[in-house]
Amino acid sequence: MIHLPKIVSQAEWRAAHEALLAKEKAATHERDALAAERRRQPMVRIDEHYEFEGPRGKASLLDLFGGRRQLILYHFMFAPGVDGWPDAGCDGCSMMVDQFGELAHLHARDTSLVLVSIAPIEKIEAYRARMGWPIPWYSSAGSAFNRDFGRTTDEGEDFGLSVFVRDDDRNVYRTYFTSGRGVETLGPVWSLARSHTARPTGGMGRHASGTPADEALHVVAAARRVRSELSRTRCCLQSGISGSTSFARYRSDSCQPR
Repeated sequence: MIHLPKIVSQAEWRAAHEALLAKEKAATHERDALAAERRRQPMVRIDEHYEFEGPRGKASLLDLFGGRRQLILYHFMFAPGVDGWPDAGCDGCSMMVDQFGELAHLHARDTSLVLVSIAPIEKIEAYRARMGWPIPWYSSAGSAFNRDFGRTTDEGEDFGLSVFVRDDDRNVYRTYFTSGRGVETLGPVWSLARSHTARPTGGMGRHASGTPADEALHVVAAARRVRSELSRTRCCLQSGISGSTSFARYRSDSCQPR
C-alpha cells in the first residue's frame, strides 16, 4: 500500500512549498560554502610512480590527466570477489558511471575523468564496450595503486572518487576524496565541478566566493567546441549513454556492445 501525503488546499500547499523552498535554498547556500571550503583543503603530493595499463598501453598517473590541469578518478570495483566477476563490474559502480554526463563539459573546465580498476585491461575493455561508455578506463593490476589508496584491502574491494591536480613541474597532488554516500550526489557536471581544487565555473546565481556565474556562458561555448571535436571522433557511439539504463545490461550474457 502506498502512503500518500496529506491532501490540502492550493493555499495550504503553496505555504508548505514556500517553507520547504526556503530550507532548500539555505541548504544550497550551505553546499556552496562547503564546496568553497573543499577547494581550499590542503593537498598532498603523490611521489610514488604508479603504472597503469590502458587500451593504448602503459600510462602513468600524470598521463591520465590527458594534458589537462585536473583529474577526477573514479575507483571502480571490478575485481575477483566483487559481485559480477569475471564478466561484469560492480552493479552500483556501473549505475554510477551511467550517470556521468558528456565529457566535453569537463574537458572545457580543463578536467579529465577516468575510471581505474584492478581488473586486467582485457576484461575492462570488454565490459566498457558492452556498456557503451566513452570514459577512459585503466587497469591498476600491475601497481600498488589500489592498495595505497585504500581501495583494495584484505577485506576486499571498495569504491570511491579521488581528485588530483598537477602543476607546471609535472608534480601530481591529491586534493579530495569521497566514498560511500559521498559519491551518491556526484554525476552531473556541476556536482563534479564542485569537487575540484580550482574554482568551478557555472551554475546559477553567484558562487560562495562571490564570483558572478555569468562566466558560465563562455564555458558553455567552449564545451560546444570540445563536443564538436569529440563528435568527429565518435561516429559509432550511440547517444543516450548517460542517465537511467537497462539493469539487464550489467549482467546479461546476451548483451552486445553498443
